[in-house]
Amino acid sequence: MSRKEARLKARFEHLAAEGRAGLVTFITAGDPNREVSSAIIEGLPGAGADIIELGMPFTDPMADGPAIQASSLRALEAGQDMKATLAMVRSFREKDDDTPIVLMGYYNPIYIYGVEQFSEDAADAGVDGLIIVDVPPEEDAELRDPANKAGIDFVRLTTPTSDEQRLPALMGGASGFIYYVSIAGITGTKSAATSNVADAVTRIRKFSDLPIAVGFGIKTPQQAAKIARVADAAVVGSAIVQVIAENAEKGDKTKGSPDLVNSVLRFVSELAQGVRTARS
Repeated sequence: MSRKEARLKARFEHLAAEGRAGLVTFITAGDPNREVSSAIIEGLPGAGADIIELGMPFTDPMADGPAIQASSLRALEAGQDMKATLAMVRSFREKDDDTPIVLMGYYNPIYIYGVEQFSEDAADAGVDGLIIVDVPPEEDAELRDPANKAGIDFVRLTTPTSDEQRLPALMGGASGFIYYVSIAGITGTKSAATSNVADAVTRIRKFSDLPIAVGFGIKTPQQAAKIARVADAAVVGSAIVQVIAENAEKGDKTKGSPDLVNSVLRFVSELAQGVRTARS
């Protein structure tokens, strides 16, 4: 098993050994610009992020709420594209060869880039996993197979409507971890009841031994802690992206406020504290 293949597995094994859940943090690559975004990414592990989800900017992010939609637009307006996103991962890997990075987004930018070339370039840059939200498992082999061949895990999504008849299809071919979308709808809206999440995690475990990360609707350290008590990881995205947006609006639109990076990392530290103490 290569180092690229091992990062996600090793991270979840480390978390299990520590007896705690992980914190998965999402930001959009290039938001509000490449310089600031790179600084945030480099600071996330030190702030307590166990896994980094990096959004691939796209013009029509239909599964995302207003916050992440706006972050994609800011990044695209600042000139972010797939090559720049992979370059950011490569730059991160020069300083951190341990923290897993998962690219999350939509199939169209990958298709335009070229599936085989993307898989090779992403693996070479140091990408560990992919979450592609708009491709069903029945149709994802054209990306999953070359990604797996390159050593990249393919993370599958499940939702509250994924019943025991559907789950086997969703679990087949999944690797890295399972991402449970805890609410029906778009990102950054309502939050799911912890009891509902616990029931869903139990149901998913009947069909997969992979770690289960839970996201959508987690906005506070307290909410993250509740999820961390029942899942292997809590995923926070829109709330972090909102901190970026609020600070970007305070200063120059191309640079953001001087405190933007620090504000994001302080919030991530608060989330991490909630997750790390959830089971103590």
